[in-house]
Amino acid sequence: MHNTGTASRMDRRTFRRVLIVSLTGLLSGFDSIVISGINLSVRQIWTTSDWFHGTFIVSIALWGAVAGAWIGGYPTEHWGRKAALLLTGALFITASLGTALSVSPYMFSAFRFIGGLAAGIGAIAAPTYIAEISDAKDRGKMGILFQINLVSGILLAYISNYLLSDLGGSDDWRFMAGATGLIAFIYILLAAGIPESPRWSMRAKKSVMQKEEYAKAGLFSGKYSRVLLITLLMVFFNQFSGISFVLFYAPQILKQAGLEMSQSLLGGVFIGVVNLLATLAGRYFIDRAGRRQLMLAGSAGYILGLSMIAWGFYAGLSAWFVLSFMLVFICSHAIGQGAVIWVFVAEIFPTRMRAFGQAWGSGLLHVFAGLTTLFGTVLIHRVETWILFAGFDLLMVLQLLFVVLLMPETKGVSLEKLENQFS
Repeated sequence: MHNTGTASRMDRRTFRRVLIVSLTGLLSGFDSIVISGINLSVRQIWTTSDWFHGTFIVSIALWGAVAGAWIGGYPTEHWGRKAALLLTGALFITASLGTALSVSPYMFSAFRFIGGLAAGIGAIAAPTYIAEISDAKDRGKMGILFQINLVSGILLAYISNYLLSDLGGSDDWRFMAGATGLIAFIYILLAAGIPESPRWSMRAKKSVMQKEEYAKAGLFSGKYSRVLLITLLMVFFNQFSGISFVLFYAPQILKQAGLEMSQSLLGGVFIGVVNLLATLAGRYFIDRAGRRQLMLAGSAGYILGLSMIAWGFYAGLSAWFVLSFMLVFICSHAIGQGAVIWVFVAEIFPTRMRAFGQAWGSGLLHVFAGLTTLFGTVLIHRVETWILFAGFDLLMVLQLLFVVLLMPETKGVSLEKLENQFS
């Protein structure tokens, strides 16, 4: 009984720490979407061109996240997981205050870029920390809390923008921008109380000789070629499923399908709610069914949803038909790729390379996300919509083959055993 009670207390303590760290995802989701309530106001104030507005006002944070992901491995590995998490919170506060107080589009863009840096670094440090402090049997449902918070942050940003609209008249956008800083301040207070990852602490005590020996086997030395390839394919299929394209352009796509503007915005709300609910379902199944089973189910749902969306546009079917299968697509993503990716990538790299492996995967994911969103408007206007979705559908058939032929199962396996398996 004593051992059971001790284990229960440890589980609660671990869950509390994971919950705090996973709030990094909430900050990232909130900060990425808060621009949706800001961008029209600042465009009217500063009368920016289409090119400048799209590149520097709206998407600059995404490219900041690319930079943050590439460099995020360094503070996470050399300063420690906790220090990198605190750095993330500090950068979010800086970015939020800077954008809220901006007096020019250049100042605004610079601080939005810093917010992207924070999101990129957080996407390395948080999943790495969570994977390292979680038991093998619970690592999936612990890791997916990051994604649940990410999705929740997106919904919270929409709600925040709505509540803060008209609060400050023409300056209401400043309150929207500043809301991230308030959340980040609370996050820092909570994160300051968590301990460092024990796996990182143990490695930090190793001799200089051992560290030099590890350094000889760098991430791209060839020793980790298999996990690098698996990670590359995982993040490629994640974004070229069309998920960012659908999330960013859902109202426009639904308007093309025939919905009124107000109805298309409501369709976007449906998408956000289904995304969150299906992510919660993914948390329930990830340590029961396993990573591969969720990816197989998600791949099948992708293929069904995308093929029906393509058919709907090709045959001129009703907008509600298209929306129904967009929800199937979103559900398939949330329970498959959305639930698995941050957990899986954090698991398959060895402890000494985990931060840099996360940087590799997260950096590529943000690059692919940036490309699909950057060219989204061009594609919508120049390529028939059914062809776009048919192309995404074909790629998801390839993802299904990737899962069947290459993706290993990591459910219930300790990080040390996985290190031996993949190194």
